[in-house]
Amino acid sequence: MDVSERYREAWEGYWRAASDAPGEVIWDVDPSLSAVPHSELLRPYADASLPVVDLGCGNGTQTRYLATRFARAVGVDLSHAAIEHARRADTGKTAEFEQLDLVDGDAVRALRDRTGDTNVYMRAVIHQSEPQDRPAVARAVAELLGERGRAFVAELTPASKTVLQQAASGPDGPPPKLRRVFDHGLKPAGATDEEVPSLLRAAGLTILATGDTALPQTETMPDGTRMDLPARWFVLARM
Repeated sequence: MDVSERYREAWEGYWRAASDAPGEVIWDVDPSLSAVPHSELLRPYADASLPVVDLGCGNGTQTRYLATRFARAVGVDLSHAAIEHARRADTGKTAEFEQLDLVDGDAVRALRDRTGDTNVYMRAVIHQSEPQDRPAVARAVAELLGERGRAFVAELTPASKTVLQQAASGPDGPPPKLRRVFDHGLKPAGATDEEVPSLLRAAGLTILATGDTALPQTETMPDGTRMDLPARWFVLARM
C-alpha cells in the first residue's frame, strides 16, 4: 500500500515551492525549540548507541541536531524535494537522508534491515496523514524500533485548530507561511485526541511516558506573538 497520488503531489508541490532559507517553512524551528527538548524527554529511555530515524524529516533541521546526540541519524520523508532540501542543508554531512513512504510496509522493513533496531523521532506526522494511512504510519514506528529502540512522537491535538483559525482571522487572512500550507492542500490537526494513542497501541506500542506540550512555529499570530500549536508527546517502546 502507498499513499494516494494526491497526497504525494501535495507534499512534492509544497517542498518544490519552498526555498532553502532557514525558518521559511512554518514548522522549521530552531532545534532549541524542538529536537533539543524532545531528545531530553527521550534519552532517559533510549540507548543513544543505537541510530535514530527522523520520520517526516522535511529539510532535516532537527535530524542534524539528532546526529549530535545519537550514534547515527537518518532522516526520511515522503517528498523527494524535501530530501533534496535536507541534503543541501547538511553541509557537514552529519546525517543521512532518503525518500521513504511510511505507508509502504516493505520499504519500512527494508530500512529496518539496514539500520537494525533504531530509535525514532516523529513530529507531527500522524495528524497530517490521510485518515486511512494513519494506522500504517504508527506501524512503521513499531517496525523500526524492534526490541531495543525507543520512540518520541509528538502530534498536534484538535485544540490546534482553534489556534490556526485565530491566526487566519486577521484582516489579511492567514499569514504567508500558513497560507502556503493551505494553498497546497495540506490539512493540519486532523486527528482526534484519542485517535493518536489508540493508533499507537494498536500498532503494538506501549506508552512509557506522555505529556502535553506545544509545537512552536516560525509564524506569528495577529497580535505578534509566536504561533504555538497545542500538542501531546509520547515516549514509546514496542510491546
